Amino acid sequence: MFFYVDESGHTGPNLFDSSQPVLYYGVLSSKGDLDDLCESHLSKLRYRLGVKRLHAAELGIGKLVDIADDINILQHKMNLRFDLYQVFKLDHALISFFDQVFDHGLNPAITWTGYWTPLRYVLLVKVAYLFDLETLRKAWCARIEPNDAKALVEVCRTLRERVVKLPDARSQQLISDTLKWAENNPHKIHYNVQCKKDIVEITPNVIGFQSVMYGIGLRIKEYNTQAAAIVIDQQSQFNKAQRTLSEFYAKNRNVSFMNGPGLPEIDYSGMPATPISFGTGNNSAGLEIVDIYLWIFKRFLEQKEITRELLSVIAFQANRGLIDEISISGIQKRWSEWFANLPEPTTKQVEEAKKMIAFDEERRLLRIQEGANS
Repeated sequence: MFFYVDESGHTGPNLFDSSQPVLYYGVLSSKGDLDDLCESHLSKLRYRLGVKRLHAAELGIGKLVDIADDINILQHKMNLRFDLYQVFKLDHALISFFDQVFDHGLNPAITWTGYWTPLRYVLLVKVAYLFDLETLRKAWCARIEPNDAKALVEVCRTLRERVVKLPDARSQQLISDTLKWAENNPHKIHYNVQCKKDIVEITPNVIGFQSVMYGIGLRIKEYNTQAAAIVIDQQSQFNKAQRTLSEFYAKNRNVSFMNGPGLPEIDYSGMPATPISFGTGNNSAGLEIVDIYLWIFKRFLEQKEITRELLSVIAFQANRGLIDEISISGIQKRWSEWFANLPEPTTKQVEEAKKMIAFDEERRLLRIQEGANS
C-alpha cells in the first residue's frame, strides 16, 4: 500500500496559540501509487483552476467546490481511505505533566495500581481538574526548559493547595502525596528536557506521529500487505524525529510488550519496515490530495462553513476512514465506558484486591517515609 501524510495546526512547542488549539495529521492510503496514477488527472485540475499546485488553503471553498466532483470520482476509482489523528495541545501539556510526575517508576508516592492499571486515567482526570490555564502554561514552560526545577516545584505546590477541591479523601491523599514528593525531589522526576534540542521529541507533532505510525500498521494488518511507500510532507523541524521514530518501530515490528493489567498491550506488529520519505505537494500528487482531505475534514470538525459538494467528499469516507484523538475528553469517554462495563467482582476477587491494595499502600508509605528521612 501507499501512504501519504500531511499535518495542519503546526506550532511545535507553542501549545497556547488559541488560533491553533489542535494539531491534525491526515493519512491517505491507496493500493496504487497516487504520485504516478493521479498526476495527469491533477494536472488537468491545476490547469482548470490556473494554479501550479492544489493547495487547499489557497484555493478556498470556491475553487474546491469546482473540483469536488473530480475528487469524488478519484476517491471512488482509487478506493482511497483517509484517516485523521488529532492532538489537543493543552491536553497534551497536561498529559505530559501527569505521565512524568505520576510515573510510578520515578515517583514512589504514587501507588503501583494508580499508574499501571486503568486507574491512572481516573487520577489523570482528577489532576486535570486542578489545573487552570496559567498553571498549565507554567507546567509546560517548565517541561521545555532545561534544569528548571524551581518552576516544577511551584506548579506542584499550587496544585497541592487545590487538592481539597476533589470530592474523595483517597484521591486527595494520593495526589497530594505524589505532588509533595515531586516538590521535594524534583530532580528525580526528570521533568525538564535535558537540552533545547530535545524539545522536539515531546511536541504534539512527534506524539501525533506515533498515532500515524500505529494507524499505518493497522491498515497493513487489515489488508495483510506491506507499505510500498510512506511519503511525509517535508518539514525541516520534525522530519528527523519522524524518521527516527519510524526506524524504531521498524526495528521492533515483531516485538510486543506487556503492560499493566487492563491496559492495552504495547504491540508493534504490523509496523512498516519501509523507510519513510519526504516530499512536497510540488512533487507528490498524493500529498496534494491528502492536503485537500485534511483541509476539508479540519473545517468540518471545527464547525466552519462547508458546502454540500465538499460534504460529499467526507460522506464517502464515513465508514472507511477512522478519526482518533489525544485529549482528556477522549480518554474520559473511552475509559468511562470501560469501567461501566466491568463485571461485578466475586467475593474472592474482592478479598484478593484488598490484600493487593494493602500491600501497595504499605510499600508506598514506607518509601515516602524513607524519602523524608534521607
